[in-house]
Amino acid sequence: MTGSRGQPRLGLGIAEAPDSGFALLIDGQFRAASGDAAFAVHDPFLEQDWGRVALASAADVDAAVSAAHRAFADGRWSGLLAGERARILLRLADLIQRDADLLTRQQIFENGKLISEMAPGTAALAGDCRFFAGLAETHGGMSVPPARAGFTTFTLKEPVGVVSAITPWNTPLGLLGWKLFPALAAGNTVVIKPSEVTPTSTLMLAQLCNEAGIPPGVVNVVTGDGATGAALVDHPLVAKIAFTGSTATGQAIASRAALRSARVTLELGGKSPQLVFADADLDRAVSGVMAGLFAATGQSCMAGSRVLVQDAVFDRFCEQLATRGSRMIAGDPMDPCTQLGPLASRAQLDKVLGYFAIAQQEGLTCLTGGHRLDRQGYFVAPTVYRDVPPASRIAREEIFGPVAAVMRFGSEEEAVALANDTLFGLAAGIWTQDVARAHRLPHRVRAGTVWVNNYRIIGHTLPFGGYGQSGTGREMGAQALDAYTETKSVWIDTGNDLHFVTGEGES
Repeated sequence: MTGSRGQPRLGLGIAEAPDSGFALLIDGQFRAASGDAAFAVHDPFLEQDWGRVALASAADVDAAVSAAHRAFADGRWSGLLAGERARILLRLADLIQRDADLLTRQQIFENGKLISEMAPGTAALAGDCRFFAGLAETHGGMSVPPARAGFTTFTLKEPVGVVSAITPWNTPLGLLGWKLFPALAAGNTVVIKPSEVTPTSTLMLAQLCNEAGIPPGVVNVVTGDGATGAALVDHPLVAKIAFTGSTATGQAIASRAALRSARVTLELGGKSPQLVFADADLDRAVSGVMAGLFAATGQSCMAGSRVLVQDAVFDRFCEQLATRGSRMIAGDPMDPCTQLGPLASRAQLDKVLGYFAIAQQEGLTCLTGGHRLDRQGYFVAPTVYRDVPPASRIAREEIFGPVAAVMRFGSEEEAVALANDTLFGLAAGIWTQDVARAHRLPHRVRAGTVWVNNYRIIGHTLPFGGYGQSGTGREMGAQALDAYTETKSVWIDTGNDLHFVTGEGES
């Protein structure tokens, strides 16, 4: 299938099923949904549908989870030596690297993200896979000094079982990798439910899992809508749910999972502050704020959308941010010169336009933007509001668009208070040339990641997650495997007389 931009619409030869276009992956086979139900995939730049994807029913979800459960129970993956799992994951990383260009383009067709952003992200995906392949052979239990004489004691790390990975549309493969690779490294089986906005790139990655030699049933994909995701969350054989998405959906998932004591990792929303002090390199700070806010058209959980600027440089900063934002080049996401892509869907466009109306109702001062661009595609102008009251909805709610709420502060104490005045706590940026402040403030700002004189830089060696309503648990880093394993304590009696323990230290 080919789009009007002359680029291949991949997948029909990779995940094909009769009459439904892109298919489900269940137990190693691509197949249509029950009843051949399907939904359309849409290009946000061309504003047109370009394919059909299988719409999984509750019965399809049950088939996928049951396949994953069988694959886990018979040990076809968890029973492999850790070194063998690592070898297969390294092969998968090589295949991702081989097909990086195809995977990049497919995601762009789905969500309109810029090739200048998506290509490095896909390259990083292969590196993430290699990182967790290495951890597969090193993550384990430990020998522990016994609390009683005559025992050898140690812990084991064992996989939790069937993992449900529910992923968002803004970075479909990158945020899938954060879940899939540690889950597989630890020996789990996985059922993936991608966003209905971006399902086809996930199916392509799943096909690479097959090609790498991951056994049937270990990686499954069910595509669909909210009902598909709910059936997966509620399935009694799903031991853990790893979700990235909105706070409201994450809270609903946590509530449902709690009813059956399923484990959860939630990476949710954000309203991250960027603190610009008067001693900062102002040009660098403006560039960094733009990168942290306007990149991905603002559709990033870590977007630094609350911009806190010290009084002495407030006016100058606002002027520069608005001027440079208004000059950003909007265009085809496939063009390396494009600086601003479309929003990912009509629904997201309507949401952002709704916040422009809210800002107008609140009487906010708009320095630039605040409207849809007059061109093809779901584009809105980079938008800067100044002197935004902290209680404004623009300052408190996650918009997921290229919208800055700029607020002023006087002292460092006031800056910290403003930064922490939020229900979220995913990320924060600090712009200063004061070395003492650069070391002092990360301890005071409540956020899972804090950057100083940079923003939106991540890597697989450091954990990522948030405080408050930004989520539960951490992804990435060596500790990520802890979320996909159970810890078992083992006591081996090495020669004691038989006795019964009635309490700690008693016999």
